[in-house]
Amino acid sequence: MAFILAKISHGGAGCETPASPARPEPPMTDAATLTSLIQARAGAEPVRLGLILGSGLGHLGRAVTGTAIPYADLPGFPHSAVSGHTPMLTIGDLEGVRVAVFGAREHYYERGNPAAMRLPLAVLKALGGDSVIVTNAAGSLTADIGPGDLMLLSDHINYNGLNPLIGEPTDARFVPMTAAHDPELRQGLRAAALALGLPLPEGVYCWYSGPSFETPAEIRMLRLLGADAVGMSTVPEVILARFLGLRVAAISSITNMAAGLSDERIGHDHTKAMAPVGAAKLERILRHFLQVLR
Repeated sequence: MAFILAKISHGGAGCETPASPARPEPPMTDAATLTSLIQARAGAEPVRLGLILGSGLGHLGRAVTGTAIPYADLPGFPHSAVSGHTPMLTIGDLEGVRVAVFGAREHYYERGNPAAMRLPLAVLKALGGDSVIVTNAAGSLTADIGPGDLMLLSDHINYNGLNPLIGEPTDARFVPMTAAHDPELRQGLRAAALALGLPLPEGVYCWYSGPSFETPAEIRMLRLLGADAVGMSTVPEVILARFLGLRVAAISSITNMAAGLSDERIGHDHTKAMAPVGAAKLERILRHFLQVLR
């Protein structure tokens, strides 16, 4: 079974790492209880893939034939307050594949909790998933990948130094990250893009906490460090997914050139306006990916 985690957010900011990150709040319930609740409403058939959606991808949730459950009905699920996201879980059929579609997720910058998506990821695993594909909206640091383009993550830089596994008491917290972005999943996504004639270059994504955007000086530093794109999400979910034994791949939808690299007026409204451009290509790739999988 496989699970796709898809999220579109925007580029992040902040140069200083908090000295004492907020400790994750305990979930209001456990994954087994939530899984039973979800299956009682949507059926017990295991999902094959999951999607967590953000800005510009909400229409995919409406394309699923199945059952929609508000996050408010799922105790312990994140209640994202970011505009452009829909806190709704939809389980059903998309391109002949049973999927679980999450319309929103909580970012670190909302409440200072890098482990906010641990419970949803644990629930997806309990529903049958074994793989995660994360998507985000990001700012580009390279002229070869511009607004409206997609970038497949080959690796990432956790520039914040924050980690969602801080406080985990078991030795499972020592997660190897050498091949965090799964080669087989990435190959499947590249094949889908190639079949559609859509470019899907690979690059390194850097996570900044947000919510403010980066300064031009910070962008110059990140380019020296080897980053190709920067954003406010994804890295915590990759770490959590690997901790839970889920395979991971990730795609960035580029909404802007990073600070100092163009005359664009960077902001969340700009992100929401540009996200659908890349999202249309991303939808085609994901749908083809599902068609091949079924």
